[in-house]
Amino acid sequence: MGPGIVILFSLFGVLSANVGKQISIEQCCKDGQDRGTDNQDCTSIPLISESTTCRIVQEQCCVAVLEDTVCTSGINMAKGQGGCDTLFTGSTCEIKTTKMCCDCCLLGRAAQEQGLPCDHSLSLGYQCGLVSRACCHDRAPDVETKPLLVSEKLSETATDKDPAVLSNLCSNGLAKCGQECVGNGTCACFQGYKLKPDGKNCDDINECLLGASNCRVGERCINTLGSYRCQREVSCGTGYELTDSNNCKDIDECELGTHNCAPDFECQNTQGSFRCRPKNQCGDGYIQDALGNCIDINECLSQTGPCHPGQQCINTLGSFTCLRNSINCGRGYHVNSEGNRCVDIDECKGPDGACAGHTCVNLVGSFRCECKAGFIFNSVSRVCDDINECRHYPGRLCAHKCENAMGSYKCSCTQGFKLASDGRNCDDLNECESNPCSQECANVYGSYQCYCRRGYQLSDVDGINCEDIDECALPTGGHICAYRCHNTPGSFHCTCPATGYALAPNGRSCQDIDECVTGTHTCSETESCFNVQGGFRCLSFECPPNYRRAEETRCERLLCNQSSECLASPLRITYYHLTFPTNLPVPTNVFRMGPSNTAPGDDIQVAIVSGNEGNFFGAQNVPSGGVMSVTRPITEPRDFELSLEMRLLRYGTTSTYLAKVSVFVVQEQPNMSYNAVPE
Repeated sequence: MGPGIVILFSLFGVLSANVGKQISIEQCCKDGQDRGTDNQDCTSIPLISESTTCRIVQEQCCVAVLEDTVCTSGINMAKGQGGCDTLFTGSTCEIKTTKMCCDCCLLGRAAQEQGLPCDHSLSLGYQCGLVSRACCHDRAPDVETKPLLVSEKLSETATDKDPAVLSNLCSNGLAKCGQECVGNGTCACFQGYKLKPDGKNCDDINECLLGASNCRVGERCINTLGSYRCQREVSCGTGYELTDSNNCKDIDECELGTHNCAPDFECQNTQGSFRCRPKNQCGDGYIQDALGNCIDINECLSQTGPCHPGQQCINTLGSFTCLRNSINCGRGYHVNSEGNRCVDIDECKGPDGACAGHTCVNLVGSFRCECKAGFIFNSVSRVCDDINECRHYPGRLCAHKCENAMGSYKCSCTQGFKLASDGRNCDDLNECESNPCSQECANVYGSYQCYCRRGYQLSDVDGINCEDIDECALPTGGHICAYRCHNTPGSFHCTCPATGYALAPNGRSCQDIDECVTGTHTCSETESCFNVQGGFRCLSFECPPNYRRAEETRCERLLCNQSSECLASPLRITYYHLTFPTNLPVPTNVFRMGPSNTAPGDDIQVAIVSGNEGNFFGAQNVPSGGVMSVTRPITEPRDFELSLEMRLLRYGTTSTYLAKVSVFVVQEQPNMSYNAVPE
């Protein structure tokens, strides 16, 4: 440890150039030593300079102090216990260093006891050799040192600015010796250092490691460059302070004014503390409390008593008085008329009687009561106390509730019950007899339940009255009636549109009235009646020229004169009638057209040739015919007269057929079904 520090200081001139002018190498080492003394982690100490050299010096000086401390512990163990057995457990660096120093010190002491030379030639290592030789010499005179600061040692190596020092140096000695030259090229060291084997440089003597310090028990030795210092391990504690001589001295709080005594008290110093004593003293017969107040002493309460036997003590302020005792009779006795003895008191002769209406029996010095049923004699208060039968016999006297009474008890029932004839049990009370419900009542054990007739519900407020149920307002009210719902007390009824519909037998659905069947239409004899949802249509048609009526709704072409106009006209005109509600989903097929039979090679073309204003309908070809469909939503009632033409090419000849389709779109009625639309 020591040589490493000396080498670092010998490089001071080089290192200080790297660090800078503000922080010297001594400051870096001093900071590391202080942190080692505080047992800090040397590998993570805060840096005081950005210089890499300063960081190395800090860390190595810190490690040196820690190693000296643990080595000193091993030396002290070797000297105090004479063995190192307690260090066998553990493998940390501190334990290994402590055990090495302990073993090497035992080796030096063994050499001293056997009369062997301390400077042996064993290859024990540098530090082990130092410890062994130090314990062998055991405080040899050449290692005794006194404190000397590094700055003072360095000042002794002054340059040519100090002529007094230069006169003691031999020629060229300053360039050869690490500290001082004594002549003839011989080098020497300052006090607290020893010459290295090279004869030029010096190592610091670790007085703590060598056991050469004069620290007392309870003090810790801390090595410094060229010397050492002793530091007290345990603080002095409250009320003491550490002096410059490392001793504990009592703090006089009274002199320093650090006490907390009140103005009416004076401070008295004690070892490690102080006391507050009242300034005013109390006289005889008084005692002073913690606040300095004088309190009278009751002498009559003392164990021995200040008065003679047969006397009574009476306390007074600051003193007491003794009075002669008078005759005191015990309980149940009183002094006789002569005043010289005690006689029995007959408590039963009192005007009200000692037993308050119960039988009283006098006894010598006392009495007793013979209590009535339902009472018991209290030997302490000597009166008859009521017996609480409900508490003594819980659940055994009454079926429901028991209430205590003077000398007896009575039973009662909970709500919904009445007391039975035996006065103990409870019978169910039929609350329905008093008609508590607005409609129906059902008696249950201990209570009752109200019910409502169909179409009513029990009130959530009182649970007694029945309220009408508005069936039309229920979440399912829209599905109760097909068209419109009307609430009535306890029920409801359904209605249908004013014209064209009638209420179905189930009382909820609406049925279309077929005016054509019932004969309620207004069509003439030459017109045919066609029923639609909610109404009817009066229809009539006539075949165009050159056509004859073949059936009720069909016209066929007469023989042509072979003119092109006649041949191009349809062979057959058929009339159709369709009806469906508004808002029909699109696309929906509403009409189909095709030949009654097909032949191989038929070519069929279908198209709407007139009446499709607004393009609400469309036609398209399908196998063996064509279909007409609704292609745009129809939102309002409307009538259409459509002409649907079909051209059939068969065996090279084209034939034309025409369908006259009357479409009646009626207003859609919610929740009502419609007849299927024919195609």
